[in-house]
Amino acid sequence: MEVEEKLSKLKAVVSKLESVVVAFSGGVDSTLVAKVCYDTLKDKSIAVTARSETYPDFEFKESQKLADEIGIKHLVIDTSELAIEGFANNPPERCYFCKTELFGKLKEIAGEQGFLNVADGANLDDTQEFRPGLQASRELNVRSPLKETGLTKKDIREVSKFLNLPNWDKPAYACLSSRFPYGQSITEEKLSMVSEAEKYLRALGLIQFRVRHHETIARIEVLPEDIHILTNSPVREELSAKFKNIGFTYVTLDLEGYRSGSMNEILSEIEQKIN
Repeated sequence: MEVEEKLSKLKAVVSKLESVVVAFSGGVDSTLVAKVCYDTLKDKSIAVTARSETYPDFEFKESQKLADEIGIKHLVIDTSELAIEGFANNPPERCYFCKTELFGKLKEIAGEQGFLNVADGANLDDTQEFRPGLQASRELNVRSPLKETGLTKKDIREVSKFLNLPNWDKPAYACLSSRFPYGQSITEEKLSMVSEAEKYLRALGLIQFRVRHHETIARIEVLPEDIHILTNSPVREELSAKFKNIGFTYVTLDLEGYRSGSMNEILSEIEQKIN
């Protein structure tokens, strides 16, 4: 399909929602959903962003700016994933607990304001990955316009670029809880360590990266072509000193480089069944 046809099909799916509350993180996927919902449904659509310990402040500020540029009404709610029973223990189904609470709150907002649906940014590629949050969306009847239209991540970037959305080429980003191996407890202090460490890497000009928290060890993932940036002096010495000051005892660089969902590599085939 041409990009115009993909957009037309997405608009057709959205128009049938009639009115909708969009789960809005400010990422590429949810931004496209918010944009098309607003263009199609106008004031019968609102975007809701949840602030929490796992959501960095720079991401929140970006979501505010994007919502303003789109023109959609933007609501902000406060949540605490660490307060959700079972979440802090970090089991493989961690995202299910988070999404269940989030979508539950959005359903309440929809009911209070007379909106018929809640929508998220899940896409077709997500169905081929380990995504426990998809179960929560099914159980709570959350709509996924991108997935329903059959759009992949590549399609979404193409349509977003066509619509001149400023974040069409924004690197993939996941909440900070994804930086911890399953079974390792998540605390506010650990989240702060990861946030501070990634802030340092961002200041170096790196775009796609992760700092994985392995208790006393920081495992840094960057794109293979960026590895040399961290291994050359004086950055290597400065980085090591910075991360140790943050609280890590050992600072390591993953030679495989950045890869989305690397924490899922330890999961069994059963746990990685397609949602």
